[in-house]
Amino acid sequence: MVVTIMPSIKELLRQLRKQYPDYDFVAGDEFRWSGASSTIVVAANAATADAAYILHELAHAILQHNDYHLDVELLRCESQAWNYAHETLAPRHKVPVSINLIEDALDSYREWLHARSACPNCGQTGLQNKTSTYTCLNCRCSWHPNDARQCALRRYKLPLSS
Repeated sequence: MVVTIMPSIKELLRQLRKQYPDYDFVAGDEFRWSGASSTIVVAANAATADAAYILHELAHAILQHNDYHLDVELLRCESQAWNYAHETLAPRHKVPVSINLIEDALDSYREWLHARSACPNCGQTGLQNKTSTYTCLNCRCSWHPNDARQCALRRYKLPLSS
């Protein structure tokens, strides 16, 4: 049996900076990718167990996930980034990325999407028909939700159109 030792966060970041010089790796409050500045933000308190999140954000960079227009596109990008991190980057950098971690992360986006698409009038699932507007197929209510990835979800009803 071959045992591989996962690199420390410091060593992993050293390797990634060397292998991916087009991206800046900086400390911040949370893990995220900024396509506008080609920056991967690494949580300042990241522990070795958080290495999977670094690879996930790197996957967003490599896959050029710079923007999305519909909420379901964000879920697609998240799924693609986790898959690339798991299948390609994790073996290359000797970082374990568990399926349970991936599913938990994707579940948070699925729950976010479901909450945003729930009609504030009748509770049925609506369809997103513009960048930030939903319409309920059941009662015809229209609304736009706030971003709500870092704050409480709010859905604002729009006036009925004739």
